[in-house]
Amino acid sequence: MLDAFPQELELERRAIEASARRLGLDPFETIFEIVTFDQMNQIAAFGGFPQRYPHWRFGMEYERLRKTHTYGLGKIYEMVINNDPCYAYLLEDNALVDQKLVMAHVMGHSDFFKHNVWFSQTDRKMMDGMANHGTRVRRHIERFGHETVEKFIDVCLSLEDLIDPHSVFIKRMPEPPKPGRPLPRESIEQQLTRYPAKSYMDRYINPPETLQRERERGLKTMEAERRAFPPAPERDVLLFLLQDAPLEDWQADVLDIIRDEAYYFAPQGMTKVMNEGWASYWHSYLMTHHHLRDHELVTYADHHSGTMYTAPGQFNPYKLGIELFRDIEERWNKGRFGKEYEECDSMEKRRAWDTGLKKGREKIFEVRRIYNDVMFIDEFLTQEFVDRFKMYQYRRDPSTGRMVAVNRDYQHIKRQLLFMLTNFARPYIYVVDGNYANRGELYLSHRHMGVDLDIKYSTECLRNIHMLWQRPVHLSARIDDDMMLFTFDGRTLQQQKIKDDFARPAHSVS
Repeated sequence: MLDAFPQELELERRAIEASARRLGLDPFETIFEIVTFDQMNQIAAFGGFPQRYPHWRFGMEYERLRKTHTYGLGKIYEMVINNDPCYAYLLEDNALVDQKLVMAHVMGHSDFFKHNVWFSQTDRKMMDGMANHGTRVRRHIERFGHETVEKFIDVCLSLEDLIDPHSVFIKRMPEPPKPGRPLPRESIEQQLTRYPAKSYMDRYINPPETLQRERERGLKTMEAERRAFPPAPERDVLLFLLQDAPLEDWQADVLDIIRDEAYYFAPQGMTKVMNEGWASYWHSYLMTHHHLRDHELVTYADHHSGTMYTAPGQFNPYKLGIELFRDIEERWNKGRFGKEYEECDSMEKRRAWDTGLKKGREKIFEVRRIYNDVMFIDEFLTQEFVDRFKMYQYRRDPSTGRMVAVNRDYQHIKRQLLFMLTNFARPYIYVVDGNYANRGELYLSHRHMGVDLDIKYSTECLRNIHMLWQRPVHLSARIDDDMMLFTFDGRTLQQQKIKDDFARPAHSVS
């Protein structure tokens, strides 16, 4: 890092932070560092944490960023870390107007990190945590060799998406029976289907043989649940492997590191549109209302518009986020929501609708606090918004070479956006049985939530899970209209069509 933070920038930083706090933002204490473009690329390659564990993928990412910058294909203006205090990096060769823009942008990010509920369970001292992870991995490398540890990290990284981002807020596993609850067999008796009847008619209305069959089914289900492992489908595959796979101590430690970092970064994937939109909203407001000088206007407008530019049919989280926040603010300022407004059929009245509510700023702060991207778009993306910004599906016309809209259906476009953002566009994979067929085999199941399995990647994933589980691994998934079972036994990969109920654990999620 460069030694001194310029006095001119420090004065601007204080002014921007003071303006942000007057307007209601409440960021972490933010520490800015001035770095060269090469240092910025190094920091970005490590995900913002210079002290992370050594691995080849960080070097590969650094080379990609370096070449992108060298050939003029892209430039990193800022890097900000969810930490308390919050760390942010500025490029030394940025113009003053760019530095002010970035500092205002960082204030938005820092406020979002601090107050959005989806970040509330993240480690606020992760700068220290990442350094600790690096120390632990280097210790394993010294004992077991660089190649051995790096290959195992490769396996773990290929599975880092197999977590349950909501598990930090929801208790998934069933609780054990508490004293005073009915015993399982008593519970079965209470659940038997009995119809009211006189005593002399009871054996005819509630035949004993029918009750016995129902009782046997209940006992069979109870026994299956008692033997179930795990007790319920487990979405956090990494946790299941960490607890039950036959790993050596150092392997379990490495897997725990990968899982810990995956949970730290998960909220950033869940709030990309909102986070960038919130930061862009506030850098735009702070610059245009408080901190932009006349001679800086053209440069600011050029760089801001470059960040917001969205080609037809493409997705830009900065643009979508900032415009949705502005739209929410305008709607709640003018009262354009609720039953009366939604049922108004007159386009002229809807365009002129203004109740003078003036609750827009209050509403966007509420949205910033409790929403993630899926909730944000599901609730606030409207037909009017889609039409105003022409968020249609486009295709290039082969005869003219121009991009033309081929689908203007609002519900279809919204659904496609939600599919793209749900679970980071990754498939839902659950551990269904850790003792499949009573042979210690692992049975996984894909729950179809709008995202199909990529067979190439899923089969490679099976191979890597087998390296951890060390016994055959199965994965059931619906491919097109067929239910398929993929199996890897350590040597060969097999796939076959199965019926929905073919040798499936009773609590399968597919």
